[in-house]
Amino acid sequence: MLSLPVVNTCVSWTCIIDIRRLGAYTYSMKTQQTSARNDAVTKTEIKVTGMTCAMCAKAIEKALTQLQGVSGAEVNLGKETASVEYDRSRAKLADLEAAIRDAGYGVVDEKVALRVGGMTCVMCAGSIENALSRLPGVVSASINLGAEKALVTYNPRLTAISEMRSAIEEAGYQYLGLEGEATDEAEAMRAEDLRKKRNQAIVGFVVGIPLMILMFFPIVSHHTMAYFMFVVSTPAFIYVSHPIFRAGWRALKNRNLNMDVMYSMGIGVSFVASILGTFQIILTREFLFYDSAVMLAAFLTMGRYLEARAKGKTGEAIKKLVGLRPKTATVIQDGSETEIAVEDVQIGAIVLVKPGEKVPVDGEVVAGESYVDESMITGEPIPVLKQQGDSVVGGTLNQNGVIRFKALKVGRDTLLAQIIRVVEEAQGAKPPVQRLADRVVTYFIPVVLAIAILAFVIWYFLLGNTLLFALTCLISVLVIACPCALGLATPTAVTVGVGRGAELGILIRSGEALELSERLKAVAFDKTGTLTRGRPEVTDIFPLEIDAAELLRLAASVERNSQHPLGEAIVRKAMEQNLKIEDAERFDTFGGKGVIATVSGQEILVGNRLFLHERNVALPIQIDEKVAELEGDGKTAMLVARGNVACGVIAVADTLKETSGAAVLALKNMGLKVVMVTGDNRRTAQALARQVGIDEVIAEVLPQDKAREVEKLQKANGAVAFVGDGINDAPALAQADVGIAIGSGTDVAIESAQIVLMRDDLMDAVAGVQLARKVMARIKQNIFWAFAYNAALIPVAAGILYPFFGITLKPEFAGLAMAMSSVTVVSLSLMLRKYVPPAAQIRQGHGSRVMGQG
Repeated sequence: MLSLPVVNTCVSWTCIIDIRRLGAYTYSMKTQQTSARNDAVTKTEIKVTGMTCAMCAKAIEKALTQLQGVSGAEVNLGKETASVEYDRSRAKLADLEAAIRDAGYGVVDEKVALRVGGMTCVMCAGSIENALSRLPGVVSASINLGAEKALVTYNPRLTAISEMRSAIEEAGYQYLGLEGEATDEAEAMRAEDLRKKRNQAIVGFVVGIPLMILMFFPIVSHHTMAYFMFVVSTPAFIYVSHPIFRAGWRALKNRNLNMDVMYSMGIGVSFVASILGTFQIILTREFLFYDSAVMLAAFLTMGRYLEARAKGKTGEAIKKLVGLRPKTATVIQDGSETEIAVEDVQIGAIVLVKPGEKVPVDGEVVAGESYVDESMITGEPIPVLKQQGDSVVGGTLNQNGVIRFKALKVGRDTLLAQIIRVVEEAQGAKPPVQRLADRVVTYFIPVVLAIAILAFVIWYFLLGNTLLFALTCLISVLVIACPCALGLATPTAVTVGVGRGAELGILIRSGEALELSERLKAVAFDKTGTLTRGRPEVTDIFPLEIDAAELLRLAASVERNSQHPLGEAIVRKAMEQNLKIEDAERFDTFGGKGVIATVSGQEILVGNRLFLHERNVALPIQIDEKVAELEGDGKTAMLVARGNVACGVIAVADTLKETSGAAVLALKNMGLKVVMVTGDNRRTAQALARQVGIDEVIAEVLPQDKAREVEKLQKANGAVAFVGDGINDAPALAQADVGIAIGSGTDVAIESAQIVLMRDDLMDAVAGVQLARKVMARIKQNIFWAFAYNAALIPVAAGILYPFFGITLKPEFAGLAMAMSSVTVVSLSLMLRKYVPPAAQIRQGHGSRVMGQG
């Protein structure tokens, strides 16, 4: 009986101790979890635009606090910022910004393009994307493998460029500076890298080719040859292959399975097997792959050398644009000329430009006159005369005179800087077609590894072939597989295509615009300022018992006192013909009808039919017929009378641009439906549409309704492009699948568009669509060849043809095929550098030229 309580007591104490330990352990776990959560919780500040009142702030706070992982949000309306406390393991900065945008407000982020060195395949690009995306202030990171750059959208209040540099370098890659900074150091590093690759490839071939010949035609015993090949090949193999092994180790260290790991396995297995065979450790002297190992490393290095050279050419458009920026400027300070760095030029400074010098920043001429070559910006070959009051653009070339201008835009606000920024962002963007390649690459290497191992197992264990044959198949599969061709297919074509567009004066602002341009079914044009010149011009002069010049002179003498656009058109026409415009007396205006004044003692009336009827002026039948004819053509007929006698009719209209008809015809020939959307009355719009060849007119549309009309076109036809130039076109440009803004238009219109035309020429709108379609065709061609290469050659490397035709693929030739696949894709993309859209060829045929071709 005594033992029972003792036992129970012992059990009880044991339970108590265990429970206390469990409690302590549980508490410890909770503490660790709490600590982990605290480490994940961070506070960020986001710059917000579009807030107008306290209710806006409340709306943003509500949108943020509804997100999972957000523990608090406070909006400061005065500072226009949102302070958010959130758990980074459950929400991302991009999620916070998306919530703000979904609530109807804007977010201010900065974008930067970083140059990155040391990338060898698409998996390297993924490693850098991941490293940058882990930084607290980075919203998104996109790597362009072809252009070797990273486009990063980030919150500058949270992350600095120096932190991005550290992230890139810690991932094992080289930070080469910001895109657009033509640093000599970065160029020297690139040149040195190319020189090393070239030398390594040469050494590999110099050693590998004799070893290969020796394998086929031995001149010494097998025993002696094994030791000779070991001694000769080892230094060369280490020299040629050490960058591949180093890159493979770096990838494994960062838990990344990339092609460097595959290549390291392939050449490593072949060389280690050769050593084991030489010293007859496990393997026999049948397993001498020295020549294969060295040649394989040489082919891989040669491929990377050719690829790096080709990729360097994809960014030449940006280099040309950057090269336009002068490094210094001459400013007038205290009456004397001072040369300063262009970065130090302040807004309002007076800048002096002498003949042969480049204009350093954007501004307005205040003194002097000169012809300025703007072809590098607009593509127009004819120099433009610049006088007082005219604007000048940084990067253009002053030709023959001395001008002084007031600096209005400097640094990143200049037109050239904006063009460079647009091109950089577009080159860094991924069109939707890239997602397919990205998904394939994710599974590519594990699948290839599985195929290599499976080929070895089937040949050696199941089919009973020799270990030598099975090992050869394993090595060949490892080195022939190439996701790099897939990874390069899209970015190289986008980089070259967008750069080519910039050279042609066509700025493509996004990768999506390229893909959507290919799917276009209809193009809608705004009328005023887009199809037409945007200002009235005299089109017809119909005199009656008076000379045409005299009719125009009398009308201009009256209208000189008028501020009406139609009157100004008459005055301009008279000045163009060098007619003497008299001073008018007793000028009077009759709203909506006409004007009256005395010229050289005679009363002259200019107005519509109602005005002349009210003034008891009889209108002959020929004038009535002419007025009806002109109004039927959408023109405004202005009747002129001297006293109470009709003298004639002057017609004024907003005239078509020279290339409007050709552009409409070209789009129709491409199978696109062309529509005009305008706020003008239907008769005027239809008359102009007939002249230009447009069949469908949507007239009398209020500015705020243009976007709705575009949406209707999208529902009826599919993808729609809208071409416009004004503030009232911005909603329609944003609504369209592809918005095309004319560069002479407003900043608001340009900001809303996906494609911006630097010239006021509608043939460039056609050329932009043609260029986008060409780029997409080249991307698809690249992706096809990349898929076809891997689909065809991986099975061959695995030995699928051996049972039927006795064909196998030696590892060194597998390496050559792999190298050539990437080089082929990049070379196909580089062919876009010489592409001239048919629409641009038409313009060249009329005597124009595009940037970089003159």
